[in-house]
Amino acid sequence: MEKTILALRGAGLSEKGARVYLALFELGGAFPSQIAGRTKLQRSTVYEILADLSIKGLISEIEKRNKYFYTIENPKRLLRFSERSIIRAQENNEKLKEFLPELEGLYGGVTNKPIVSHFEGADGVMEIYEDHISTQKKYEMLGFVNIAELMRFLPQKKYREYAQKKERFGITSRGIIPDTSEDRAYEKLIYKSVKQKILPQVRFVLKEEFPWKGDITIYGTNKVSIINFSEQQVAGIIIESETIHKMMRMIFELAWKGALK
Repeated sequence: MEKTILALRGAGLSEKGARVYLALFELGGAFPSQIAGRTKLQRSTVYEILADLSIKGLISEIEKRNKYFYTIENPKRLLRFSERSIIRAQENNEKLKEFLPELEGLYGGVTNKPIVSHFEGADGVMEIYEDHISTQKKYEMLGFVNIAELMRFLPQKKYREYAQKKERFGITSRGIIPDTSEDRAYEKLIYKSVKQKILPQVRFVLKEEFPWKGDITIYGTNKVSIINFSEQQVAGIIIESETIHKMMRMIFELAWKGALK
């Protein structure tokens, strides 16, 4: 029975339409109430399906004892219906091909459409940090960072290389970090060989109020990266959107004003 239902659906009938058609075929003709009992469908649904099958020319409707009685037409009509459906589908496909350039033009014209890239594992997160300096141009980087968690994840050598590349390209930065001894000491560890003008400006927040284990960096002209340093699954994303970039810069500036110097 299931194979027959699948075959009927492949011919272009809906799931319920296939069940009604098969019930009629097995009963050799029936009243709607009998079909409803056979298919376990509501009678109102059966009436709608019977009307649809009748319009498609797959069944006949006759009056019997002041009621409508339905019978199956020659199954060859089902084949012709399927062939017509294929032809209509091909015609619709050709129309879509003609209209596709216009759709693509409309899609391409949508402004500020965010592009989100996902990264997993240590190697993936390293790609995010490489992207921070991929512009190779001078700009100001802003970030909410848990330095202690970052240093547990990223080897000091790698982070020093990162700092040196920032110096080479003239990338300055401001950061808001938790107020802990580890976080306060990071500049001496990482930026000790970097020129004074590249040293990050830092403000602090109470670690009890902001116990995050991550890194949110606003960088370039239109990008924001978010990294989760969770031991269970280190992962991150890059959002490329001018609108989100500007919004996150405004949030940072508000936080910067309220943070501890």
